[in-house]
Amino acid sequence: MGIVIERMDGPVLTIGLSHPEKLNAIDAGMWIALREALDRATGKPEVRCIILRGDGDDAFAAGGDIEEFQTVRATVDDALHYHETLVAAALEAIRNSPIPTVAAIRGACIGGGLEIAGCCDIRIAGESARFGAPINRLGFSMYPGEMAGLLALVGPAVVLEILLEGRVFDAREALAKGLLSRVVADDRVFAEANETAARISAGAPLVARWHKQWAQRLTHDRPLSDSEKRSAFDFLATDDYQEGIRAFFEKRKPRFTGK
Repeated sequence: MGIVIERMDGPVLTIGLSHPEKLNAIDAGMWIALREALDRATGKPEVRCIILRGDGDDAFAAGGDIEEFQTVRATVDDALHYHETLVAAALEAIRNSPIPTVAAIRGACIGGGLEIAGCCDIRIAGESARFGAPINRLGFSMYPGEMAGLLALVGPAVVLEILLEGRVFDAREALAKGLLSRVVADDRVFAEANETAARISAGAPLVARWHKQWAQRLTHDRPLSDSEKRSAFDFLATDDYQEGIRAFFEKRKPRFTGK
């Protein structure tokens, strides 16, 4: 069975999907562990960025573990529990995490792996990474709760192209489709992700969380209330705002505490 590995390096938490004998295919236990890892991180103010990656260099994640489908999805009730309680819940935990998330992608990023990456804020891939969701060849459809993240990211035209053709494509095409933030040399993927996380962590952590909150709120088609507009200036009461202004005038790097 696969596992989910957690490693803390300063303010950066790395969550690794590890099922190397199956290209990090995600089994039921891994979906549960992934959601739990995100939930734990949310309660830790010292975590300023989360990197999601696959174990090793060959795969981010090559989808769900198909070998267990005959047991975990044997009936409609079983399938609903698996996709709603396990898979969609894990994806929601990534998408709704107040902490910035970075996907570091090497190798295969297929099916469930693509869904996970699509829920992250920033997606960095190596040049030889591969993407797609060829589930039409397996005779099952993508669960709506899992499709939602990809639809929010690239829209229905791209999602339908991916699902209807079932084609696996390269990183440059994924970048052109809007699935990726950037593409780098394969041997630079994890270094680039770490450098990205360091830049995020150097900023005011409350501001990062507010930016994520507003990005989600502004996708809803309703005007901001007066109280919401006022809350956009909550930063004025923070120590970090005062520190940022002092550091600017003193021509030094700010030292943010998240307060």
